[in-house]
This record gives sequence, structure tokens and C-alpha cells, in this order.
Amino acid sequence: MPKLEPKNKPKTTILGAGLLGRLMAHALCQQGHQVEIYERGGPNAEGSAAQVAAAMLAPLAESAITEPPVVKMGHYSLKRWKDIIQTLEEPVFFQQDGTLIIWHRQDSHEAKRFSQTLARNQLQMDFLEAPKELGRDELSRLEPSLSHQFQHGIYLPLEGQLDNRQLMTSLLASLTSLGATFHWNTPKDLSDFEAQYTHPEKGWLIDCRGLGSRSNWEDLRGVRGEVIRLFAPEVTLLRPLRLIHPRYPLYIAPKEEHIFVVGATEIESEDISNASVRSTLELLSAAYTVHSGFAEARILEISTQARPTLKDNLPAIRQLGPRTLQMNGLYRHGFLISPAVVDCALEFLNSGALSLAHSLGLSVQTL
Repeated sequence: MPKLEPKNKPKTTILGAGLLGRLMAHALCQQGHQVEIYERGGPNAEGSAAQVAAAMLAPLAESAITEPPVVKMGHYSLKRWKDIIQTLEEPVFFQQDGTLIIWHRQDSHEAKRFSQTLARNQLQMDFLEAPKELGRDELSRLEPSLSHQFQHGIYLPLEGQLDNRQLMTSLLASLTSLGATFHWNTPKDLSDFEAQYTHPEKGWLIDCRGLGSRSNWEDLRGVRGEVIRLFAPEVTLLRPLRLIHPRYPLYIAPKEEHIFVVGATEIESEDISNASVRSTLELLSAAYTVHSGFAEARILEISTQARPTLKDNLPAIRQLGPRTLQMNGLYRHGFLISPAVVDCALEFLNSGALSLAHSLGLSVQTL
């Protein structure tokens, strides 16, 4: 879309400056919109689920526990992240060296079942790279620090990750340079603006508030997640790991400078009080069984957040009025699928078309 002259720029209002809100605002600014963003919190996104995430971009790994549309959106988004990050003013750690699945000997039966599930899913969705089963020598070449602890593994090529907090900061810096207007610590509802967005020549009112949209979207619920950020100078891991476990799928995502994000918990609750002793012990104990160097790690942060989730655990877009749109329900897949959700919304806003949404299986309800 060509850049518009200032006097012709449509004005678009976005509610919520979390991951979806910032991505949507950035895309619209690049297309020439005047963008105004209202956020109930501050610029650090402290109330956003995006702050409490590992930001793994792993469509095949997630296929074991989610639906095909999420996998399709994740595969699409993995390619889009490179383009998005290249347009940002500040650097964002991005890696696409695959995901490694590992397990302890006593969990080999569960690992076999998991491997069969991945292989079956890849055959049904052949746009994904096939998983590769690893013996000890292959595992040692891929992750040398694990060679004495694990005998087997599964490698999922081309899967990736990014640094969620760097991304949120960089999006903010780029939006500021593009001229977006922010209203921090200013909670707003759709009813505060709807009268302004009823004519075709106007811009759009876009609701990206996550759980803040519950007054307008009754199907929303929160799913609690807990993550631990560690500084572990004695640990070197080259890519995200998932440890097969009988109760929960633990993940360890290495970031820059020996920072690691460890998580697994998924609780049907909107409680975002401090993490429990039980879940903290389980996460740290499991991480220690992966690499003994975590014993001397320093705990930087133990964080909790509730992810906005719809009834079917799938994302959705819906049009509430002639120029009013809602985007929500990213669940635990925010970084995995958000570029796809944004691009589907942009296609609809720009042309009224839904071809991308249909091809990815994203639910879009229109008037």
C-alpha cells in the first residue's frame, strides 16, 4: 500500500499495547495510518502476557498439543518474523536452529508415543520439516553439553525462537519513530470510541486488549502460566529444548548472555499471584536433571501471567461494527502465531478479503 499524504491518512485507534496491539500498530503505521494507542498499563508492557513467555516458534513441536490451524499459522509466522524484525530500529535476538526434544530413560515409552504423534502430524502437514530421530553421537554433535546425560533425542529442524522483551521494546521504539501516539495508563472500552468509527471514510477501531476485552467478549478466559528466568553461566545450550515429562512438557529456551527461560505450567485460572512452591520446585528440579550447571544458576525472576483464551483454545477475529474489529484468543501461542493473525486482519481491513484467513484456518466473523 503506497504511503499516504498526512492530510489523507486514516486515523486508527488501537486498544491495548501488548504483542498484538504493537504488531498491528506497527503494520498500520508502515501503511500510512495515523495510529493512536490506548493502554491501561505503562510502556514496559508489565501487564501483558507477552512479558511472561519463552517466545518459541515451534509449529511442529506444538502440533502434539494443539489444532492444525495453529500449526499452519505458526509455520506462516515463522517466515514473517524475519521480515518484521528487519524493519525494527533496535536489534532483536532471533534464532532458527531447530528444537530438540529429549527425555530420561524412564520416560522412553512416552517419548515413543510423542515421536509417533509428531511423525503422523508431519505427514498430514507436509509443509513442515520432518522430525529426525537422534542417537547419542548425533545428539552429542547437536548439543555437546548433553552428551553424557541423554542417549536419544528428536530434532525438529528450522524451528526458532526470539527474545520477547527485546521485541516489545524494539516495537515501541519503531512505533515512536513512525509517529504513533500512545496514551499510557489510560484504560478505555470500545464504547468510548464507537461513535467515531461508523463511516467508510474513517479509519478503524481495533481491540487488542487480551483479557481486558472480557466486557465485550464473554467467551474469554484466562489460563495461568509460570516461567522462571535464570542466569546460568555454566550452561551452554544452542537451541530450545523440550523435556518429555509424564505430567507436563517442560521447556528451556536459551537467550543471549546465558539467560534461560524455563516453563511448563498451564493452569485453568486467572490468578496471577506469585508462583507456588510446588511448581517452582518442579520446574527447577526438572531443569537440573537436564543440565547440572543449573544448580549454580541465579534466579533472576519468577513470573506469572494469565493468557487470554477462547472456548476452543484457538484465536479469532471478529467485526463488531462497520469499522470496529476485535483480535484475541492467542492462548499460549502468542509469539508463534501473532504475525499470521495480524496479516489476516490487515487483508480484511485493506480489501475486505479473507483468503489468507481461510487458508490458515483462522476464524473471522464479519458483519
